[in-house]
Amino acid sequence: MDSAVYRFGQYALDADRRRLSHDGQRVDVEPQAMELLCHLVEHRGRFVPEEELRDRMGHGHAVSEAELATLLRSARLAIGDSDTRQRLIRAVRPHGYRFVAHTTVASTTAAAAPTAPGVPAGTEADHEVIRFCRSADGTRIAYALTGEGPPLVKTANWLTHLDIDRTTPMWAHWFDGLTRGRQLIRYDERGCGLSSWDMGSFTLDNLVADLDSVADAVGLDRFPLLGVSQGGAVAVAYAALRPERVSHLILTSAYARGQQIRAGSDAEREAAEVDLNIARAGWRSQDSSSFLRYFASQFLADATPAEWDAFAAYQQQTTSPANGLRFLEEFTRIDVSGIAHDVTCPTLIIHSRDDARVPVAQALELATLIPDSRLVLLESRNHLFTADDPAWPTFLTHLYNFLSE
Repeated sequence: MDSAVYRFGQYALDADRRRLSHDGQRVDVEPQAMELLCHLVEHRGRFVPEEELRDRMGHGHAVSEAELATLLRSARLAIGDSDTRQRLIRAVRPHGYRFVAHTTVASTTAAAAPTAPGVPAGTEADHEVIRFCRSADGTRIAYALTGEGPPLVKTANWLTHLDIDRTTPMWAHWFDGLTRGRQLIRYDERGCGLSSWDMGSFTLDNLVADLDSVADAVGLDRFPLLGVSQGGAVAVAYAALRPERVSHLILTSAYARGQQIRAGSDAEREAAEVDLNIARAGWRSQDSSSFLRYFASQFLADATPAEWDAFAAYQQQTTSPANGLRFLEEFTRIDVSGIAHDVTCPTLIIHSRDDARVPVAQALELATLIPDSRLVLLESRNHLFTADDPAWPTFLTHLYNFLSE
């Protein structure tokens, strides 16, 4: 029988034969550390509690915390990781661990990696096809197909880049989660990534047309639609204007009205303008890293400073300063509150209770505006769920349960 071979970076792990190699060269690993590594990789779709690892390593008799720490250190060293870097094996609060490296199954007839509760098992997103189409006004739009199965379309959101997203810590776990048993269709917004950086017109109608062009190019008739952050507003508009095409609508960290539109008092309007002025100064500065780091902290409230810096560097790779500023200016003025009541498909709204970027009140407004909607609030401060956020597997469970109805 063939065995499962998991590939991450330059490493290959044959879980059944307990063999680890780096660039084809075998890596010697102490047996218990190897068992720990295999368990984390095989269960990478979820947070693994410390108690489970201690019991597993002791074969029914829990090893001590010190022994587990030693085994974790050995496993990390074997794959080029460390207790401080935690690029591959990450400690998850309060007490547990998760394997977070982008992983593909190269060959398997054995059982696939366990998934988060409620998430159907499926093939890994081990291949991807990037293609191009033209929107109604001729703008080049890049789109990608990842995984296999029924479609799940994700609207474009703040600064993506199809060619590098899968290796970016901020997004890598989204691919593993969203492609289990499904084909994920995503695209770069006009003005960023592999789409044309010459945006020309940039209106809500343009963004709806861009999504239409991608759906047409892929040959989709009716499909579930996922909107994240400001991509949620585009998803709401699309579902309202193209009801025949959207079967299910999932909105996370989303809002109906941009910051300037929803400001109700003079103080709120002044705060919105100050926030935008900071963005203008940040993007126009020759060294915008300080602003981008501050901006990253709003998206990833519980991340480390190193992760904020990585997000800041990623943003600089995805678009020009002029486009980045234009995105922010336009998104503060976006407003779909007048058409949200026209959404007719079942809608799931998921939001962090303490979202630092988009207040939970915006999720409540969406749930009020969209007739056939349900609201799920998760315990998190992150605007974008990170791989080690306890809310992440819960988000996936709700999403897949909703799509299976």
